[in-house]
Amino acid sequence: MSLTGLTNKRILLVDDEVDLLNLLETVLRKDGFQMIDKATTGQEGIDLCEKKNPDIIILDIMLPDMEGYEVCQRMRKITFAPIIFLSAKSDEIDKLLGLGIGGDDYVTKPFSTKEVVFRIKAQLRRNTYLEQRSVEDDKIEFGDMVIFPNKGEVRKKDQPIPFTAKELQLLIFLASHPNQIFSKSKICETVWGEEYIGLDNTIMVHIRRLREKIEEDPSKPKWIVTVKGLGYKLQVRGNQS
Repeated sequence: MSLTGLTNKRILLVDDEVDLLNLLETVLRKDGFQMIDKATTGQEGIDLCEKKNPDIIILDIMLPDMEGYEVCQRMRKITFAPIIFLSAKSDEIDKLLGLGIGGDDYVTKPFSTKEVVFRIKAQLRRNTYLEQRSVEDDKIEFGDMVIFPNKGEVRKKDQPIPFTAKELQLLIFLASHPNQIFSKSKICETVWGEEYIGLDNTIMVHIRRLREKIEEDPSKPKWIVTVKGLGYKLQVRGNQS
């Protein structure tokens, strides 16, 4: 996908470091992005998220009025847009926490602005791919689950279930290829747009979150199963009622 197809996307930057906000905005504008909104507090970010409906959000964890984790949880009630965390915390537990509550990526400070822009483009490409697929597929069904890709909606027994953008992308990818085994490397390449190296825990966290939301017993998954030594698959044969 060409960059031209991405530069019409709206980006929301939330960070209390004004110099960093301005630097990111400058770099993004040089790359062709024009619709950029900035916030220096968590509440301002939430308000802009609701008002502007951004396509992607860059969110600092350390904000003056509330933690970015709380901001993310509140944003998830109003948007499925990818959220990339920025943080000075490099511990693995902090990364897993950020991904577990609805984040889609995590970048540790100090970082290269080029790296952040690369990750923004990668997330936007994944979402655009999902949107294009949704034009072709009105809905995907298995068991008592129905996925509406074009609406970003998942229903279980006709009750809506909330998903983060990355969780939804992963579920649609697996459900679009029932009974097909995918390695962690292939999942990373398709859903994250990155190489597998360093993303093992990220994949496991997202698989676990999917199971918690769609399985009757997440510890004994019926749908999203692990194929030892090979990867994961969404299993439907012999399970349809």
